[in-house]
Amino acid sequence: MKQGKCIIFSAPSGAGKTTIVRHLLNKPELNLEFSISATTRPPRKVEREGKDYIYMSVDEFQRLIKEGAFVEWEEVYEDQFYGTLQREIDRIWENGNHVIFDVDVQGGVNLKRNFGDRALAIFVEPPSLGVLESRLLDRDTENEESVKRRMSKAASEMQFADRFDYILLNDELTEALQRAEEKVKEFLDE
Repeated sequence: MKQGKCIIFSAPSGAGKTTIVRHLLNKPELNLEFSISATTRPPRKVEREGKDYIYMSVDEFQRLIKEGAFVEWEEVYEDQFYGTLQREIDRIWENGNHVIFDVDVQGGVNLKRNFGDRALAIFVEPPSLGVLESRLLDRDTENEESVKRRMSKAASEMQFADRFDYILLNDELTEALQRAEEKVKEFLDE
């Protein structure tokens, strides 16, 4: 099995990490392939099985934890698990590509710890918590209770930014995309 590098994007929900990851995936010269996380939460309207997430029951997720199938996993909210399956990373490396992750902050910290120097961990920082809340409300995928829960979590997640290799301020999207691309190219060329 060929082993490539790992690019980890983490941020509080709504900071723009998914938009940045999608931009980078459209740059074929980077040889990036998306690591599809497993989750027990139900899909949102726009999400598809096997493209956005691997959806599974809590029982199935817990069985895979016991089998040691995850590189990292976390219970983000009660009975709402997220994790990275080792088989997903192996699949990407066997394709000759580098893995790109779009994960929550704790997942990013865990992945960086696991992969060390073979990983570039980027924390996407929103301009402010107020802007973050507006973005969550604007995307129209969350109810009021969900936005409050995500905002509460975001405040604590911001404290983890210094555990990442690079903090990318996502104030102006075009600039953030350019800086992300530069950092990833630089890391892959090392």
